[in-house]
Amino acid sequence: MSTVGDAHNVRILGSGERIIVLGHGFGTDQSVWKHLVPHLVDEYKVILYDNMGSGPTNPDYFDFERYATLEGYAYDLLAILEEYQVNKCIFVGHSLSSMTGAIASIFRPDLFQKIITISASPRFINTEDYYGGFEQEDIEQLCGAIESNYKSWCSGFAPLVVGGDMDSVAVQEFSRTLFNMRPDIALSVFRTIFTFDLRHFLARVTVPVHIIQSSKDLAVPVAVAEYLHQNLGGKSIVEIMSTEGHLPHLSAPEITIPVLIRHIMHDIMDDA
Repeated sequence: MSTVGDAHNVRILGSGERIIVLGHGFGTDQSVWKHLVPHLVDEYKVILYDNMGSGPTNPDYFDFERYATLEGYAYDLLAILEEYQVNKCIFVGHSLSSMTGAIASIFRPDLFQKIITISASPRFINTEDYYGGFEQEDIEQLCGAIESNYKSWCSGFAPLVVGGDMDSVAVQEFSRTLFNMRPDIALSVFRTIFTFDLRHFLARVTVPVHIIQSSKDLAVPVAVAEYLHQNLGGKSIVEIMSTEGHLPHLSAPEITIPVLIRHIMHDIMDDA
């Protein structure tokens, strides 16, 4: 296995000619795609990987300076595509990775047939003319809670983000992968995500983007999906699902997986 593949626990499943790359969000790892992968492997080659800093990766490889911006994650994604000689792919990204894919596509638009985003946001903090869902003070309070007692913060944060009670399988799964992160790394990634402002990048994203969003998501208001749609530089389409929570592919697969498959199979010109 290659150094890049080893570091990111890259797995390749299926044997189709067309390639799908799946990128997970904060607090999860590639296991979050367990409901989607079985529907893809018969027709596609599927590439799964773990973001640096997630539980299954070696924390010694986490460079705090590199991953203080999303470009660090974007360069990782491009390195994986190069290592596995991917000339063109459909990229499906959740939350953090949705924007990682968008930035990577600015550097190398030729590698991306299209991007499918789940729960994507270019900025989480409100401004005078933009509603991201959070005030700066909210983020500082959350960061303080991570620093003071990470395990306690995980158990409170997971049900809020997933939507549902602590007993649900999805909440338990997210709690497990979230708690697997080293606390100082989790704090660093959390702060990076919740303080970035990628709005100025959007016009430079020229590949088609399919924007998938829960109708009720504590982390990403529906208005953000429409903002992405209006400001991306290429073709885009929005689908708001009747799901609740920031991880609908984990918590409501019966609704989300058919939507994802439809957007994987059909290009925007076919859907419109």
